[in-house]
Amino acid sequence: MKKIILCLSLITFFNCNTSAQKKETKQYEVSKTEVEWKAQLSEQEYYVLRKSGTERPFSSPLDKNYDEGVYVCAACNTALFKSEHKFDSGTGWPSFDRIIEGNVAYGTDNDLGYSRDEEHCATCGGHLGHVFNDGPKETTGKRHCINGVALKFIPKKNE
Repeated sequence: MKKIILCLSLITFFNCNTSAQKKETKQYEVSKTEVEWKAQLSEQEYYVLRKSGTERPFSSPLDKNYDEGVYVCAACNTALFKSEHKFDSGTGWPSFDRIIEGNVAYGTDNDLGYSRDEEHCATCGGHLGHVFNDGPKETTGKRHCINGVALKFIPKKNE
């Protein structure tokens, strides 16, 4: 009898849905259906921004872009990074030492078997890349490693 009660207790314990187990769905200011995103974005943009994919390193022309301007979300045009905070990390992805505050949201990515800090556009939820603690020590120490296909570059207007 004790074994039956123990088994039932264990089954109940492992089948309970606690608030920590529930996956939270965040509502973003810009929200579209998957069909709408597929119609708006290129295949590669959709793969990275909506499916949390990663582009091949050294494949983005934005990796070596050092013109003055701002980098915006390719899905919703939210300003994410300033050109003055971009640096060459040698990784093959555009890298920045800081974000435009309030426009980037964070989550956790465990897809590779270990935990990484994932970055999303705070306006539409598009996957941008990851942030690491191996950036320039003389500034923030952060490396925001971003998929170039998740960004659009808006050059500074000469006045």
